[in-house]
Amino acid sequence: MSQFQPIPLSLSKRWQILMLETQTELLKTFRSPAFVIPSLAFPVMFYVFFGLLFNAIGGNPGNAAKYMMATYAVFGAIGPALFSFGADVATDKDKGILSLKLVSPMPVSSYFAARIATAMLFALLIILSLFALGAVFGDVVMTRSQWVLTLVVVLAGTLPFCAIGLFIGLSVSAKAAPAVVNVIYLPMAFLSGLWVPIHLFPDSMEMLANAFPAYHLAQLALLVQGNHAGSPWYLHAGALLAFTLVFLVLSVRQFKRVDNRG
Repeated sequence: MSQFQPIPLSLSKRWQILMLETQTELLKTFRSPAFVIPSLAFPVMFYVFFGLLFNAIGGNPGNAAKYMMATYAVFGAIGPALFSFGADVATDKDKGILSLKLVSPMPVSSYFAARIATAMLFALLIILSLFALGAVFGDVVMTRSQWVLTLVVVLAGTLPFCAIGLFIGLSVSAKAAPAVVNVIYLPMAFLSGLWVPIHLFPDSMEMLANAFPAYHLAQLALLVQGNHAGSPWYLHAGALLAFTLVFLVLSVRQFKRVDNRG
């Protein structure tokens, strides 16, 4: 276990450390095109095809484009959260970088907060890209408060997936982490109705969707525009909070094991 006793730091010094760690994390991330390009391009590409072109051909571009804009925003936002924590934390753990962070004077909270900030920045870029496409090419019309609230809901909704990704990153090896994240991310996205509207699913699959946090986040985003499945917002928010707390507890336990091994 680490024997280092942290030096008390002022709030201004903690903020400065967090900003430097976030800048470093962003620089490292943007130097990884294999992560950056798919993260930014895939949600936009899928939305253009399924949310804009496909529905325009079908003669129902307006509401369908708005619906799919919300669900693909969720799909795009949760990917960087899962991969930033799941794959990158696993890599840092295996390379000893995480152990180095634990014995450094830097508060370890800055390490995790910087990853959250990075995931949210990617989510912001994806959401704004989809908003622009929906408004310009999809005839999506919402009030200013609906645009803002959709953005806030989806950004805040990345936190449960940061917690899930953190647990994965602390639990598996760097080689296994990307595969584990994909096995969770892609089936969950489909079964949560992020690719195909949930009301097109059989009743049994609609019930199954309640088991996934992505479904609850999508329903909150859809609720803002009045396209949700009907359950009250607090049930979806409570489910997301529960997922966050459960995986944070599991992650703390795994983190203590990593610290003990270090």
